[in-house]
Amino acid sequence: MTDVSGAGRPGADRTVTGGSGTGATGTGGEGTGGLEARLVVRRGDFLLDVALSAAPGEVVALLGPNGAGKTTALRALAGLAPLDEGHLRLDGAELAPLPAERRPVGVVFQDYLLFPHLSALDNVAFGLRCRNMSRRAARDEAARWLERVGLAAHAGARPHRLSGGQAQRVALARALATRPRLLLLDEPLAALDARTRLEMRSALRGHLDDFEAVAVLVTHDPLDAMVLADRLVVVEDGRVVQTGTPDLIARRPRTDYVARLVGLNLYRGKATGHLVRVDGREAAVTVTEELTGEVFVAFPPSAVTLHGERPVGTGARNVWRCRVAGIESHGDRIRADLTGELPMAADLTTVSAAQLRLTPGAEVWAAVEAGQTHAYPAR
Repeated sequence: MTDVSGAGRPGADRTVTGGSGTGATGTGGEGTGGLEARLVVRRGDFLLDVALSAAPGEVVALLGPNGAGKTTALRALAGLAPLDEGHLRLDGAELAPLPAERRPVGVVFQDYLLFPHLSALDNVAFGLRCRNMSRRAARDEAARWLERVGLAAHAGARPHRLSGGQAQRVALARALATRPRLLLLDEPLAALDARTRLEMRSALRGHLDDFEAVAVLVTHDPLDAMVLADRLVVVEDGRVVQTGTPDLIARRPRTDYVARLVGLNLYRGKATGHLVRVDGREAAVTVTEELTGEVFVAFPPSAVTLHGERPVGTGARNVWRCRVAGIESHGDRIRADLTGELPMAADLTTVSAAQLRLTPGAEVWAAVEAGQTHAYPAR
């Protein structure tokens, strides 16, 4: 039942579509086990070793930087990359030995991979035809899916006549029409312009809310992950470094990469009461929490105030001497990259930046109130 179609671009890896799902729960049945996997794939010096689990109806996002192994994990789930070790169980059935065409998996690729010579209707019907459904029945079912994604009026259009958002919806309809037990989405919004992306993000969230099986989203965009997923699995260098709900990940990042994604300054150190001494530095941070042992401390760039001279009487117990390493526009604010006693990012208005004569190399004092920090155990 897998629709892993490579006919939409020159030189695509392969075209694998159809199959009856023999040997797996591949007929759109009422499997209740969800996904349980450990994906181990070696590619030269790179080793992917990622554990994944998801319940039916759950959307899990694999989030990470380029080269982290997200696409390798997706290809392993789809059957396009064999496992070197580990296992892959879906609704209690082991999928690892099965070729892609026999897996109950639907895939939406980053560039959609629609068949250029087929209409939108026949693109959606293609996977159904490969399941031995009659041409008429497949086209009737495809028409229902196009209506569901709001494209009934474009059923006869070929891909080159569709906008990016329309092509994305055709690809999603094609993947869902075969009623997969596992839906894989590879950067599904990356090819869209900003306005279309905003609209499609909301529409895709609605379709995923209605999807009763497991969905795995691969992305490097934190907003896509936060909006679309129920749970995030953050991957760096082929390993899972953090997992949790979007809210938990945003509040308690555990790596510099995650902290940057959610817009926080993050430090690790040793806490004694309300004082945290930052690892590898002379600096310490005063926090409101009373903790002991290894902890993380985080605060947003907006919590940082900059001063030309050491501030006195401000109530800020955290004050560090810093130097401006760089400045850039950040929305309607100025983002300053600071080095010195405690490296950090600070956000300020253009007026404040002008008053401070904020230029690379300038010395400033950075202050953060203890109530603006958040400390939590590192283990």
